[in-house]
Amino acid sequence: MVHLNVAGGEALNYVSGQRIQRKTDMRLVDGRQQVMVEALAYLSLYHQEQGNFAGFVPQMARVHDEIMQTGTYWQGEDELAYGARVAWRNNSRCIGRLQWKSLAIHDMRHLQTAEEIYEALVEHIRWATNGGKIRSAISIFAPQVPGEPGIRIWNPQLIRYAGYKNSDGSITGDALLCELTESMRHLGWKGGAGTPFDILPIVIQMPHQAPMLFELPRDIIVEVPLSHPEYSWFADLGLKWHALPVISNMRLEIGGVSYTAAPFNGWYMGTEIGARNLGDVERYNLLPLVASKMGLNIRSDRELWKDRALVELNVAVMSSFARHGVTIIDHHTASRQFMHHQRNEAEAGRPLPADWGWIVPPLSGSATPVFHTSYEDRLLTPNFFAQEDPWRTTTI
Repeated sequence: MVHLNVAGGEALNYVSGQRIQRKTDMRLVDGRQQVMVEALAYLSLYHQEQGNFAGFVPQMARVHDEIMQTGTYWQGEDELAYGARVAWRNNSRCIGRLQWKSLAIHDMRHLQTAEEIYEALVEHIRWATNGGKIRSAISIFAPQVPGEPGIRIWNPQLIRYAGYKNSDGSITGDALLCELTESMRHLGWKGGAGTPFDILPIVIQMPHQAPMLFELPRDIIVEVPLSHPEYSWFADLGLKWHALPVISNMRLEIGGVSYTAAPFNGWYMGTEIGARNLGDVERYNLLPLVASKMGLNIRSDRELWKDRALVELNVAVMSSFARHGVTIIDHHTASRQFMHHQRNEAEAGRPLPADWGWIVPPLSGSATPVFHTSYEDRLLTPNFFAQEDPWRTTTI
């Protein structure tokens, strides 16, 4: 048993890595106490799951002193790496968590300028893309100083397409990105060629500094042109999608330390592109076009034209990625893998947080095993958390 007192009179007992709280003061004296509580919880978990609980006491003593002096602490490389992987394991909205142990960690906490971070992002894209054989990775930049803003990457994903509002009210490109595209124009971006698939630049904002624009080299970005195995006209639509999904606007929290810039990637599930990015009425809204080309009656919902077009759009995505040798997974396989992950977690004696509305695929949901399973959406840490869009609070 380990017994430590932290600021504010709260005593924490750790027995075999399980946290038990005895609160003697319900008020937090300052942020140090909360960081201490989170550090105790995570380091206990870390040492228990790594089979080295004996090392917890001397490490926690060091962390205690560091938090008392600075309000935070510096995590070792192993603690950082394991915390990032557990954050993936704990994220209730991800169906691909079976692979959580394979996440490659790029520790970039030493970088100090936007230019250095940009170069690291370019290398992340190159390394993770791997010629189409996608590798899961996370690049973790310097942690947020308590009470100060952290490093922010404005882009929701490192590779995204612009959305242009036209004078007639129509939109060219990704409707979801219109506001960000306009903000980038105010920062000085001249815009792309005006196609539906103009790649946005990267915007990096260091603490207390103005945001900076960086164009991504085109040679590092793999894009897949979309065609259909049965409909020859599909290729003439000129559709494509990028191979690598790198989420870059979420905050990683490990043991009370906050990393506001920690872009990470897996690989696409086909429905993310076909059903959401391209098919969603608030994104590219391509179902009417595809259905019309298929000769379907789009004036009557009873004809199920949306459903038929949605299936064929997803067929085009899956077959095109396979044809070009780019890693992708279908939603049926992903669902079965999640059930495997669920069994693994049960055998390990761990709870499985899951948001049913995100785990169930947006196509043929009831044909997948996750549809018929109940889940509890619990918040566990380490984890990834949404952040406010920085362009909404930055004066340009």
